[in-house]
Amino acid sequence: MMKAVLFDLDGTLLDRDSSVKSYINRQYERLNFRHIPRESYVQRFIELDQRGYVWKDKVYQQMVKEFGITEITWEGLLQDYIDEFKNHCVPFPNLIRMLEELKSMNLLLGMITNGRGQFQLDNIRALGIEKYFSSILISEWEGIKKPDPVIFKKALEQLNVAAGESIFVGDHPENDVKAAQNVGMMGIWKADPQWNQVEADYVINDLAELPLLLTGGI
Repeated sequence: MMKAVLFDLDGTLLDRDSSVKSYINRQYERLNFRHIPRESYVQRFIELDQRGYVWKDKVYQQMVKEFGITEITWEGLLQDYIDEFKNHCVPFPNLIRMLEELKSMNLLLGMITNGRGQFQLDNIRALGIEKYFSSILISEWEGIKKPDPVIFKKALEQLNVAAGESIFVGDHPENDVKAAQNVGMMGIWKADPQWNQVEADYVINDLAELPLLLTGGI
């Protein structure tokens, strides 16, 4: 019997692609880079960001160099990102409904996310979901990150559940699904068109599918 469901954040609960597009378009408008075409600024940020796998100090240093930005330093752009991104967080459809349904099934909920501590916590709070989770581990604050099995085991310890009684839901085939399976958890893939043929125990395309899977007896 499953007792706990743990989640990744970016690309699983937070629609990061949509959030980034919203943020970077708004940054362009606020800073009024008239000498740079909007499409070029937005697209280059998305390319350099590599879906969040490159921290923004490197991204903005490159942006300032390529576009000849003099109105603001790369440090200023980075601080803007840290301060403002949380105001552009877009949840995936059915996020709150799904969490409410899981809680009504008396399941414990946890989260493991790679990233900067306060930045990620701000985004979690912006989504209005912090209250649903009994354990939230953010890699910077833990000193370890997925796919390291230690961070998964620590989350299970905090929830006081066994790996075999737990599910992990994430969008990354290696860092989320395989890493969870490697410690004995069930790995559910939140489908992302970037990958295919992912070896997961189950695949969902919408968060609303998860409670249905669980009531089906997995």
